[in-house]
Amino acid sequence: MGYPMARNLARAGHQVAVWSHTAGKASQLARDEKAIACHSPKQVAEQAECIFACVGDTKMAEQVYLGDGGVIGGAKPGTVVADASTISPSASRAIGQRFAAKGIHFLDAPCTGSTPGATNGTLTFMIGGERDVFDRVKPYFDVLGKQFYFCGGAGMGLQAKLTQNLILANIMQAFNEGIVLSTKGGIDPELMLEILNNSAAKSGLIAYKAPFVFKRDFTTNFSTKWMHKDVGLALESAQELGLPIPLTSLTEQMFQAAISEGYGECDMCSTIQVVERWAGVEVRGK
Repeated sequence: MGYPMARNLARAGHQVAVWSHTAGKASQLARDEKAIACHSPKQVAEQAECIFACVGDTKMAEQVYLGDGGVIGGAKPGTVVADASTISPSASRAIGQRFAAKGIHFLDAPCTGSTPGATNGTLTFMIGGERDVFDRVKPYFDVLGKQFYFCGGAGMGLQAKLTQNLILANIMQAFNEGIVLSTKGGIDPELMLEILNNSAAKSGLIAYKAPFVFKRDFTTNFSTKWMHKDVGLALESAQELGLPIPLTSLTEQMFQAAISEGYGECDMCSTIQVVERWAGVEVRGK
């Protein structure tokens, strides 16, 4: 998602310095969009007044921000760092405190919309941090997304994002079980989807994902492994808050089963294949 986000900023006329774990991506963006390819996050920070990052997990975020060659080594006081990753809220707060000690502002700004939203500049952002800091850099966010929800102080954007993904994962698992049950029982999958779409069980996620399942197209928009990571973060947050979320624990295990069977890099809708194997049926459209 980071590549199209950076590309959209460049195409909007902003001078953009870029770095990626995969060096070729930064070089390609520099060639195609006249961006500046950098050798480290620190080098990006040395040239920026606002820094966006979109990485896979908490450990990667800590390395990019605070590690050797990280953002903290190059950012000037007054710089705004906006983390569009989905990481641990408590770890995000700790990162923000390290930046604050150097006069650098930090926003947790996880987003939803997957690859199509990043490509089309239609992402939805959930923001935590200081409201006036967000207002100052919102013109950059406007290039990347269409909906913005300011959720409160540090870590609150992440708390909202984890809640959203918890619900999405549980809906995905409920669909997997339900549509396999109806298919095993003899109901045409496309008829079942029509019934769902015209009942109280209607879901935007299922309306979007089901046709891909019916086509057996598991091309990645949002991978199983990253959703599994987010569900794990939700469970960690619940444990910190003393909250039992038993259904989510089962969903986390089902996503782990899908990863164990080789579907980690596939789209999250590929998780249906675990239940299909148990049932001995395949959910396929005409």
